[in-house]
Amino acid sequence: QVRLAESGGGSAQAGGSLTLSCAASHVEEGCMAWFRQRPGQDREAVSTSHRNGGTLVADSMEGRVTISKDQSKNTLDLQIQTLKPEDTAIYYCAAGQGRLSYRGGAWICDPEVRFFDYWGQGTQVTASS
Repeated sequence: QVRLAESGGGSAQAGGSLTLSCAASHVEEGCMAWFRQRPGQDREAVSTSHRNGGTLVADSMEGRVTISKDQSKNTLDLQIQTLKPEDTAIYYCAAGQGRLSYRGGAWICDPEVRFFDYWGQGTQVTASS
């Protein structure tokens, strides 16, 4: 049974950074990702990661986010730098077969909610000005 458990959320000042971690178990799907849901808004992708290494970062987060896998801990980590108040959201880890695109020599998992089947409970991030 797939299990995804997020941790690392909390409160931080704008301009600071946070690292979120997703402990994954029994994940055989090729795609994993971080999504977020801001108050009153739809869930949106932050960054995706394919098992072969291809990654994608949402345009709105480009330059501030790094997604990485820690193979020794079996976690998918998301580092967010230069936090902004608009980053306040619940951040979710997800896994699924995904829909793949081949870009720049790598398979990339398309960043749409509908392509991910398994979700964690989420972790709250609050960035204050």
